[in-house]
Amino acid sequence: KQLNSLNAQLRVEITEAVLRAPGDGARALVMTGAGRGFCSGHDISSDGDMTELDLGEMLRHEFDPMLKAIAHCPIPTIAAVNGVAAGAGASLAFCCDMVFAARSVTFSQVFARIGLIPAAGNSYFLPRLMGLPRAMGMCLTGEPLPAEEAERIGMIWRAVEDEALMETVAAQASKLAKGPTLAYRLTKEALRQSLDHSFETQLEVDAALQAQAGRSEDCAEGLAASQRNANPSTRAVERPAMARFRR
Repeated sequence: KQLNSLNAQLRVEITEAVLRAPGDGARALVMTGAGRGFCSGHDISSDGDMTELDLGEMLRHEFDPMLKAIAHCPIPTIAAVNGVAAGAGASLAFCCDMVFAARSVTFSQVFARIGLIPAAGNSYFLPRLMGLPRAMGMCLTGEPLPAEEAERIGMIWRAVEDEALMETVAAQASKLAKGPTLAYRLTKEALRQSLDHSFETQLEVDAALQAQAGRSEDCAEGLAASQRNANPSTRAVERPAMARFRR
């Protein structure tokens, strides 16, 4: 009924679930909302008189661990945004590696309406995802951004028909789960680090991470499969087109 607003209990449960997933054997993680919304943001009603709270400490100790757990999750993460994503709820999606959204979805930042700033990761993600002028406009006006426009400007990966959202996400998650988990982890690490690096620094990061990837069984199997597919003399042998990647 509250569109999955983030109270203290839910923040803890999300954090624990994301941290636990890789250890439980998951090779991809999908985050979506129950009911008709993805997440309406911070549950203001659960905290009593907010003017008496230290909101900075709340962010540091309750929101930050949740957002970091998602952003640093070693397996591919997908947000299936099935309804409104507002404030910290939008940031939950932006922390994921890929964002699919139903066409009826809107993203919004309404912090200013209650005299607050776009925190919980939004001040970091929005300028990087949509550019500073658009981010300023979105945060100062509080106007919602439709999913199709979010896709057009590269803010999310894809907007899909509402009824096809979960089927589309399940197919993508299944494909990622069968892929090279180590290469995915290192790719995530490289791309996220690049946001704050110089060109020269990132070149060194790429070299170090590629060295790790090149020594992996994933790489050896991938190269072997590629060579088999490229060699006409081996095509008659019934083999899977892609390597069966290990962890």
